[in-house]
Amino acid sequence: LDKMADDVCEMLKIHAKEKQVDLSINENGEPIYVWGNNDRVEQLLINLIENAIKYNQPGGTVRVSVYGTEKNAYLLVSDTGIGIAEEHIPRLFERFYRVDKGRSRSMGGTGLGLAIVKHIVVSMGGTIEVHSKLGEGTEFSVTLPRYTSTPAEEEAMADDYSEEA
Repeated sequence: LDKMADDVCEMLKIHAKEKQVDLSINENGEPIYVWGNNDRVEQLLINLIENAIKYNQPGGTVRVSVYGTEKNAYLLVSDTGIGIAEEHIPRLFERFYRVDKGRSRSMGGTGLGLAIVKHIVVSMGGTIEVHSKLGEGTEFSVTLPRYTSTPAEEEAMADDYSEEA
C-alpha cells in the first residue's frame, strides 16, 4: 500500500503543481501489505488523492499517510481545500451524488469516484470515514485488514528461497 501510494502521488504531482497545491506523502519506512487487486487499490488511491487536489485551492496542501498496526493498514488523505458541509457527508458515497452540482459539472467527473472508493474498500473488508469542515478541508480515513504471514508461511517462503539458491 505504501509503495502504491507513493507511485500515485508521484503520478499526480504534475496535476497538483498545476493547481498550485503542495502534495506530499508521509513515509514511515515500513512496507505495508494488504490483500487486494493492484488495479483496484490504485484506483482507490487515485480517486481520493485526485479529489483532494481538485477540490483544493491555490496554496493548499494534500497530505497522504500510510501506516500500520499488527492487524490493520491505514490510509489517510487530508487536504486544506473547500471542505464538505455536514449535511452532505451521509450521502457522499452514493452513486451520482454531487455536493455542488454546478461546480462539479465545471470541474468534470461523473459522481462515481467516491462510490467506487467505498465499494473497493468494503470489498477488501475495510472501512472508510470522512471528516470535513467547510473552508478548512477534508480527511478521508481508510482502514484495511493488513496482510501478515503466519510463521508457517514464513518458513515455507524461506525453504523456497533456499532451494533456489
